[in-house]
Amino acid sequence: MRVYDIIEKKRNKKALTKEEIEFVITGLVDGSIPDYQVSSLIMAIYLNGMNDKEVTYLTDAMAHSGDMMNLEELFGNTIDKHSTGGVGDKTSLIICPIVASLGCKVAKMSGKGLGFTGGTIDKLDSIPHFKTSISKDEFIRQVNDINISIISQTGNIAPADKKIYAIRDITATVSSIPLIASSIMSKKIAAGDKNILLDVKVGSGAFMKTKKDATELATKMVNIGKNLGKNMMAIITNMDEPLGNNIGNSLEVIEAIEILKGKGNKDLRELCIILASNMVMLSKDISYDEANKMVIDSIKSGKALDKFREFVHYQYGDPNIINNYDLLPKSKYSYEVIATKSGYITKINSEEIGKIANILGAGRNTMDDKIDYGAGIIMHKKLNDRVKKGEVIATLYSSKKDLTDAFDKYGSSIVIGKTKIKKPKLVLGYIK
Repeated sequence: MRVYDIIEKKRNKKALTKEEIEFVITGLVDGSIPDYQVSSLIMAIYLNGMNDKEVTYLTDAMAHSGDMMNLEELFGNTIDKHSTGGVGDKTSLIICPIVASLGCKVAKMSGKGLGFTGGTIDKLDSIPHFKTSISKDEFIRQVNDINISIISQTGNIAPADKKIYAIRDITATVSSIPLIASSIMSKKIAAGDKNILLDVKVGSGAFMKTKKDATELATKMVNIGKNLGKNMMAIITNMDEPLGNNIGNSLEVIEAIEILKGKGNKDLRELCIILASNMVMLSKDISYDEANKMVIDSIKSGKALDKFREFVHYQYGDPNIINNYDLLPKSKYSYEVIATKSGYITKINSEEIGKIANILGAGRNTMDDKIDYGAGIIMHKKLNDRVKKGEVIATLYSSKKDLTDAFDKYGSSIVIGKTKIKKPKLVLGYIK
């Protein structure tokens, strides 16, 4: 078998076999196939696409290119939620304790943020003494003890995906939907969970900018999971404005705790209840209405907050942050953004807001960048909120003094109009 022939086959818009895809993935990982040939194949895939069988073969081959997590030692059905990424997306910090408090097993491996979207691991790393890297034995024992553990991805989970992503990043092929789907799902398959809920974001603050593309991606991922024996569901959710009011690691931890206390941003709370309800429905094989009632009761009774406290304690973090936010990292400076005129917030460029958070120090552009865990933004005004000229619409937090660029960008990313707009729905569709 020659990689030259495989490249030629895909260039000519023909479907690749399981054996051909496995040959390429094995050669990429062991170094017998050079990157430049893999680059050619990736470009052919970008231009000509892949059918569902090909994407399933690719996902399975990448998942098996490294360590496979065996969760058979866990007592009960495991459930995972994956978000395709968005600005201010701290839902995992909220819904995982809710679901765990209801008897579902959440054995979750998460990643760090890159670009304008934040990572769950970065948020957890902002909690004093919290350990996101623990041994597999500790991970299994903790999930069996308290139903929840969230850890960083191990270095050898789907190594082929890391290599392919690095090539995509420098060959302008990142936006290929088959390659995005296989990248996400290879890590989910390797992680070993039986039930998987996908939160596919769409809008200005997401990688998928249109509902059409988000639906295509969600459908491909659901089909991949089902083809590989997983119980799957995807929800397409709106990211035309940042999720919640807080953007930045410790700031998002605070907002997550407020939601678990039954307070906080209404849209964020509503979305978390929807996501958690679907996770419980999948895991327990019950009706959505029954699961929804259980989720709401968990928040109202304080069970979800207690589970978050237990989760932080088990992973060596300081649970006192729940009642004392001053224990969390804080940036040295804070700056207020003032409205230049009166009216209503009619548009927010979420991607630009995410980039501003990066300028402040809350994110990274390369994996080697250091994060200021206290940096970020509190948005005091969101879509359709009334503002008065001279009113504070946001507070920026940073350890940097000169934030002229951030102020200018924030002003241009917000539109203040004369009348309210029709606000988009939180949930735009379901794929089962």
